[in-house]
Amino acid sequence: MRPLPPAWAAQRQLLALALPMLLSNITVPLLGLVDTWVIGHLGETALLGGVAVGATLVNLLYWVLGFLRMSTTGLTAQALGGNDQEALTLLLGRGLLLAVLLSLPVLLLRHPLGELALSWSDASREVQEYAFSYLTIRLWGAPAALCNLVILGWLLGRHDARSPMWLLIASNLLNIVLDLALVWGLGWRVEGVALASMLADYAALALGIVLIGRHIPLAELWRSWRGKLFALAPYRRLLALNRDIFIRALCLQLCFAFMTFQGARLGDVVVAANAVLLNFLMLISYGLDGFAYAAEALVGRAVGARHRPQLAQAIRLSVGWSFGVALLTSLLFALAGSSLVAAMTSMTDVIAEAQRNLPWLIAMPLLAVWCYLLDGIFIGATRAREMRDSMLLAVLCGYFPVWWLLRDSGNLALWAALAALMVGRALGLGWWLHRLWHSRALVD
Repeated sequence: MRPLPPAWAAQRQLLALALPMLLSNITVPLLGLVDTWVIGHLGETALLGGVAVGATLVNLLYWVLGFLRMSTTGLTAQALGGNDQEALTLLLGRGLLLAVLLSLPVLLLRHPLGELALSWSDASREVQEYAFSYLTIRLWGAPAALCNLVILGWLLGRHDARSPMWLLIASNLLNIVLDLALVWGLGWRVEGVALASMLADYAALALGIVLIGRHIPLAELWRSWRGKLFALAPYRRLLALNRDIFIRALCLQLCFAFMTFQGARLGDVVVAANAVLLNFLMLISYGLDGFAYAAEALVGRAVGARHRPQLAQAIRLSVGWSFGVALLTSLLFALAGSSLVAAMTSMTDVIAEAQRNLPWLIAMPLLAVWCYLLDGIFIGATRAREMRDSMLLAVLCGYFPVWWLLRDSGNLALWAALAALMVGRALGLGWWLHRLWHSRALVD
């Protein structure tokens, strides 16, 4: 059995994985903030609401299919811990094949999917028209976007956090530049925002292929896939794992979609204000996910190596750093939240509504950090069934009951329900971790 790394070496290993992912993750919601800023200063509430609704639907789809990244990370990290080189290459090929197959119906059915999704919305007709335009353009990038999820998961599972960092930073900076050029330069408004994101997805895929080649020559990778990639038996575990993560992600994104659509029923001002706050919430979640991603890689490698002390150390260090980042984030929004909201839009009614609900945003890092981190631990251990069950309980026993009880309070009910969802997920996953650890089910 390998000796446990000294404390300083373990801290350095965690930070080497977490900090690049934290920095790159921040660029993802930063893109959403730039979209909001670019559209928010055009002076039309319906434009901002349309981008918010359209982006919510696209994010719902991609997050629901986020199992492509999560399962790839956990399985790749375990293969790395077990020193199984053949599995490392085949996991990438299987993930990419699955991503392409899933993207085809999305691409072909984007118009009916858009019409069906927007039929559930009570937003104004103008907001729905803008949202449909955004959605149908953006989904042209589905093949690239889904393949990028697999590439990110594979690189992170190999404990290479710098390549995903450069991949995300480069693609999102390109997206921002295209945003400004197409919306403010060419005046394409909603269409420009959607086209910028779609083009950035394909640019990211090209860069991702280059980054894969730094680990394994592409010709060698192709040779290793021949004759093995289409064997059906190995897909059974992958599909079972993806099924449970899919259900978990679907529940989470349905809660966010419900919040957007219910906000739309309260008026264009509420949906626009919530779009501003939810973009900040995404910034928070992606920042905290930096340490969750590090936990995925470290836990997965420890599980693959069947090294219980290393697993305990990975969990302990991840908890400490995650709490520290969450506390600093809450302080940041407590001190500068009002100014940040005012910087996002020039519409005074939207600013006023967003600032009324700012206390929820201040509290959210400390409420949500635990479920983000525990998700990372369970993904690394490829224990998706427990993630699924915890999410279902949090939705059915927390999110919707809280909203129902407070539904006459307007927007407050939506934010209280979201807080209940985060706390419920953390309690459920914490209970499962305690049970699995003491039964020695994570590592025999």
